[in-house]
This record gives sequence, structure tokens and C-alpha cells, in this order.
Amino acid sequence: MIAKNLAARVAVYIMGLLILAFGVVFAINSDLGISPVNSLPFAVSITSGIGMGISVTAFFLLCLLAQVVLLRRDFKLINLTQIIYSFIFGYFVEFARFVKGSFAFPTYFGQLAMLAISLLLIPIGLSMYLEAKLVPMPSEGLVIAITQKLPKMTFARIKVIFDCVLVALAILLTLIVLGNVQGVREGTVISAIFIGKLMPPARRVISHILGNMGFYPPQPPNPAGETGADVGTKT
Repeated sequence: MIAKNLAARVAVYIMGLLILAFGVVFAINSDLGISPVNSLPFAVSITSGIGMGISVTAFFLLCLLAQVVLLRRDFKLINLTQIIYSFIFGYFVEFARFVKGSFAFPTYFGQLAMLAISLLLIPIGLSMYLEAKLVPMPSEGLVIAITQKLPKMTFARIKVIFDCVLVALAILLTLIVLGNVQGVREGTVISAIFIGKLMPPARRVISHILGNMGFYPPQPPNPAGETGADVGTKT
């Protein structure tokens, strides 16, 4: 679906990225491990001392560069707008870390509660970002680029391999530099499993809320006599 106007889509997009950034920071502060896609930027941050937001931005820019190298002439200039995502999201992560600081609930149960909040915020943020249909996530763009070069491989399979490589690199980096594994724990596995499962219901709820707010244009009349609500449930 296409939003009524660009301003509304941008507003939803920005809000989604902000909520997503807070979800990432809640996962970090839970100290139970963060999502696979953020594991390598986190490892770079804690081993180098640079800010998490800068690490995230650098990682996304590398993903964009990798797309250019892989696709070459097939790379579309519109994909350069992913740079916007990289800098906005990196800034929001830094902002979220500034707001939350080192706050965390005590005890292991508290850590699980922090992780649960993260698992609530991340699907909501992702759903809003996806519903806006603007700039794609650079890491997602890289997986799509690899899929184009390896057509026999599905997007889902390459995504799993991509996430596993990121986690493996994060483990290796922190193990070499710090002498122990950091950022990858049971929370990483839980995030990998449940974020995907929580995305469909989150998108349904967000889509319903945005629809009630007039975010989408009216559905055209259906020749079979179905109502707009009937059509919406089938898409």
C-alpha cells in the first residue's frame, strides 16, 4: 500500500527507527546478548571504544559498499538513499543510549524483562519502518544483492547464513580482543527466534492503527462485491 503523502510516510519511518533504536539499546542493557544484525557493530564498539551509533553507521555503510561491489552496473542509484537510513539510525542509537544510560533492572529476571521490552519494541519499530516503504535497511539490501547473484539460494536461507556470519565475527572479535565473548548470549538466540515470529502480528496491528489514522488511500471498489475490509484481510 502507498501512503497518502510523503510527509506521513516520513513521520512513520522516523518514529519506527527511533523505536527500533530504543529496542536495540534495551537489548544491550539487558546484558543477555543482542540481535544478530547488531552483534558485529556492538563487538566493534566495545573492542574499539567508539560509540555504538558510529559503529552501526559504519557497518551499514559497509553493507552499502558491498552492494555496489556485488551488483556493479545493476546497482541502482536510488539505493544510495540507504545512506540516509545509516546516519539517522546511528544517531538514534546514540540518542537512545544517552537517554537510557547504563540503566538496567537488577537480577536475572530483570534482565529477561529488559530483553522482553526489546522484543516488543524491535518488531514495532521494524513494522513502522516497513509500512512507510521508504529507504530499506542496508543489511537487508545486501542480502537482496547476494540473492540476485545467487538465484538458486532463497532470501531466507541467505539471511540465516548472513546472520550466522555476523554472530561468528562478533564472537571471534571479542574473544581475540577482550579474551571473552560479549554481546552474544542466550538473548541473541531468543531475539533471532522471536523477532521473526513477532513481526507478522506486529505488522497487522501497526497496519490496522495506521489504516484507522488514514495513512493508506481508500481501496478501489471490488468487482466481486467484497468490502474494503474483506480485501484487506486477503492481502
